Amino acid sequence: MTQLKTPNFWIEHAKKIFFIFFAAITNAIALNNFLIPSNIYASGINGIAQLISGVLDNSSGIIIDTGILILVFNVPIALLGWFKVGRNFTLYSFMTSILISFFTILLPINPLTSDPMMNALFGGIISGTGIGFALKYGFSTGGMDIISMVLAKTTGRSIGTLTFAMNLLIVSSAGLLYGWEYALYTLVSIYVMTKMIDTVHTSHQKVTAMIVTNEPDALVKEIHGKLIRGITIIPAKGAYSKTDRSILMMVITRYEMYELEQAVREADASAFVNFMETNKVLGEFWSSDRQKESRLMK
Repeated sequence: MTQLKTPNFWIEHAKKIFFIFFAAITNAIALNNFLIPSNIYASGINGIAQLISGVLDNSSGIIIDTGILILVFNVPIALLGWFKVGRNFTLYSFMTSILISFFTILLPINPLTSDPMMNALFGGIISGTGIGFALKYGFSTGGMDIISMVLAKTTGRSIGTLTFAMNLLIVSSAGLLYGWEYALYTLVSIYVMTKMIDTVHTSHQKVTAMIVTNEPDALVKEIHGKLIRGITIIPAKGAYSKTDRSILMMVITRYEMYELEQAVREADASAFVNFMETNKVLGEFWSSDRQKESRLMK
């Protein structure tokens, strides 16, 4: 028999669908109303799509909508993410990229201001808000995040370093093609976007979770059903109640926060969870691929 879905499942699923549309619409507005009209470029695949669309138009007169290129680039990236990153994360991210493409094509390119600094600031604020909520609810806007996660597994570099390197390529290309003034405005837009992501979600790639619970076994089982991460159980006692409890300590990536929150709600809704910024991890922080291999060997 198939397991019935709880009301909480449908509520969380509805939230994800809402924020998929929210992230798609905000990114399309940022592109069509602020970035594209002023030759300022978004980060990641959206920015690459802008660059290629502009180059084709200027060099050969071939006009291909930025939204179409966003979709074309995200199809192979989604296939890569499906096998290398995770199916749920990739599925929701690809749905978001499809809708970004759709709304970018649907909405007219209509500049709201001719001031390039205002375009850079508001383009970054609006797109960063959408991306931040996407990450908060366990997915991304596709493209660069998935590529960075795959490259991080194969090269050992951090996701942040790889994302920065690819965005630096976009900024440099904008400067070479259209003048360094546009490169500087692009840099401002990407900086503002990352700050908005930090405000809505978190800027740190790794996060330490300390979970105080009365149901350690049930919680460990629920977490391992959603995440492939190591957990350390620390005995504890309440200072006021004198009740014996357990603290589960684990280090996760920022992309896994949403799934961990869901696991805690389902196994022990009364648990106390503290997320702490983690700047550096010594020792082995296993990739999901390596942890899967270790499970198969048991």
